[in-house]
Amino acid sequence: MSKTKTHQSYKTKNGIKCVGVTTVLSLLNKPALLYWAWDLGCKGIDYRKFADDKAAQGTLAHDMILCHLSGTQADTSDYSKNQIDAAENSFLSYLEWEKGKVIKPIMLEAQMVHEELHYGGTFDFFGEVDGVPTLIDFKTGKAIYEEMAIQLAAYSRLYDAYINYDKVIDKHLILRIGRDESEGFEVKEYSREYIETCWELFNHLLQVYWLKNKIKKK
Repeated sequence: MSKTKTHQSYKTKNGIKCVGVTTVLSLLNKPALLYWAWDLGCKGIDYRKFADDKAAQGTLAHDMILCHLSGTQADTSDYSKNQIDAAENSFLSYLEWEKGKVIKPIMLEAQMVHEELHYGGTFDFFGEVDGVPTLIDFKTGKAIYEEMAIQLAAYSRLYDAYINYDKVIDKHLILRIGRDESEGFEVKEYSREYIETCWELFNHLLQVYWLKNKIKKK
């Protein structure tokens, strides 16, 4: 996984262009981001350069975890020493969580498309954790935000539509993996009822997206 990789595009089997989950979620208001950028500006920090550096750390940490789960080696050649060090801190935090658990990956970085609703997404992990079918999204950063659960719900529905219930998801997790000690480590599990509510919200956002797209075309 390169820090300069292009944005993933999705199409149905018939070649119809689909919207990505993260694009749909961009319709949500995110006031925390505005405060974050303002706060950095007050400290004399260019938020764009800062965000790019943090994103690179997160991308590499994410890649290290997935390579570990797939038995491959992460490529660090595109990254600076500070970025590699931060990513390794995240990876070590993940290994602490994994310790003592039986992890059996079934799907990693799975790209899926909902043929009827015309949206696509790439989720991090589906597999068994101590024998329980589990969907996991790995996040790096300081906090878990509401839209992350909505994203997880969109991935869950993608899996259901694509796999046709061969193996039902019993557990939905977000693992927030900090890049240093100050950011910490957090595991959040969501109930099926909560995920269903988040799915309803995502579905409404999806309809808004397509309506806005229709207006633009007219």
